[in-house]
Amino acid sequence: MSVLTLPLPAAKPATPASALDEAARAHARRWLVLAVLGVAQLMVVLDATIMNVALPSAQTALGFSDTDRQWVVTAYALAFGSLLPLGGRLSDLLGRRTTFLVGLVGFAGASALGGAAQNFETLVTARALQGVFGALLAPAALSLLTTTFTDPKERAKAFAIFGALAGTGGAIGLLLGGALTTYASWRWAMYVNVAFAAVAFAGVVALLPKLARVGKVSLDLQGTLAVSAGLFSLVYGFSRAETDGWSNGVTIGFLIASVLLLAAFAVLQTRVANPLLPPRVLMDRTRGGSYLAVLFTGAGMFAVFLFLTYYLQAIQGYSAIRTGVAFLPMVAALVVTAQVANLVLLRRVGARVLVTLGLAVSALGMSDFTVLSVDGEYATQVLPGLLVLGMGIGLVFAPAMQAAVSGVEARDAGVAAAMVNTMQQVGGSVGLALLGTVAADSFTSHLGDGASAQQAMVESYVTAFWWASAIFAVGAVVVGFLLKSGNLPQAAEGAEPVLAH
Repeated sequence: MSVLTLPLPAAKPATPASALDEAARAHARRWLVLAVLGVAQLMVVLDATIMNVALPSAQTALGFSDTDRQWVVTAYALAFGSLLPLGGRLSDLLGRRTTFLVGLVGFAGASALGGAAQNFETLVTARALQGVFGALLAPAALSLLTTTFTDPKERAKAFAIFGALAGTGGAIGLLLGGALTTYASWRWAMYVNVAFAAVAFAGVVALLPKLARVGKVSLDLQGTLAVSAGLFSLVYGFSRAETDGWSNGVTIGFLIASVLLLAAFAVLQTRVANPLLPPRVLMDRTRGGSYLAVLFTGAGMFAVFLFLTYYLQAIQGYSAIRTGVAFLPMVAALVVTAQVANLVLLRRVGARVLVTLGLAVSALGMSDFTVLSVDGEYATQVLPGLLVLGMGIGLVFAPAMQAAVSGVEARDAGVAAAMVNTMQQVGGSVGLALLGTVAADSFTSHLGDGASAQQAMVESYVTAFWWASAIFAVGAVVVGFLLKSGNLPQAAEGAEPVLAH
């Protein structure tokens, strides 16, 4: 098997006394570390939606077609989704602190390039580069959080905050994108990341010590190529399905290729000494169930951001900024529920009960949107669903994220964290493609039955929400079967809170 050996620069190792001093200082600043990691996490998650609101203005300014427009979103998803496992493994092998800082600098540079773009090609290139560096940044942030907080109560609180950011980032992206586009320019939807990255970079440099490592690490090249190509084919195949249909030859070809490549990757991981994704990471039922919970939540959740945004703007006439504000009740419900779930309920009832209940509540919240009508009111037809859905996702995300990385060996913290981000990204891509196709078919059908364009649009959204509700319901059954009852491991085995190299 092909293996790349990466020598790490030799340096004078820290003495035990100095290492303990660094550990004590970093531990005292752990809540500031959480704030810094939260800024970076928010930047990555909101970037999946912030350009959605800014796209019409960007399209007008740069003069690209409706067909090209989707690539501004797809380029980010393709790079981010396909490279996450590699980013997670590099975080383990080269160091979480180093990988995190490289990701921040690269993400900021790509964002500056996109903000200054004078043509479509430059903008798409910048979005792809954001995805590349985001794939380094996201798993490094979560693995740093995992190894920084080892006390059970403190870890629960930290993951509640981090999980809330993961769940609300998309809605915050809509709000921020709308505000920046309305009051400044679409370019600031890209430039704003430079400010986020600068704050996070300065915080990490100041708060997390750099401890030397000596030796060599190995990276499985065949596994890296197989999983990256497989995930790229999967995300691209579903993106083509959304625009060209499931029977399109290119769609079918890429989806078949993704299955073959991911199957080959699974086989390779059992035959190499240093696998990119060690089977031991996935074999635990609680970890596997948590990954699936994030997958199902990503598939269903992004339907809200997409179709409810369409409904509010196209049917109700909301502006971009008002649309973002409309999602704030969901954000509030999610944040409060995530805190209660992780700080109060998790240690009492366990992840299985919370995550399963959260998926079931999310299914109920999504079904609330099936009452939407052309002349509907926000207070009666939109707000109740947002509040219930926010509570449901709050019950899922924080406990699932903590369960996904609890008990994993410290050497695998990065790749375990990367799988959380990968599942959310793949789930979002699959959900958007599936629900987008269902909505398009419903729209055509209702137009053919004599409905007005507006009525047909609303009916297509309602159909998508029914399907999204079903996704959450199926997720509740599957995850409830897989997750084990009882409390999570108190800390990752061999966790080293401040060995952030």
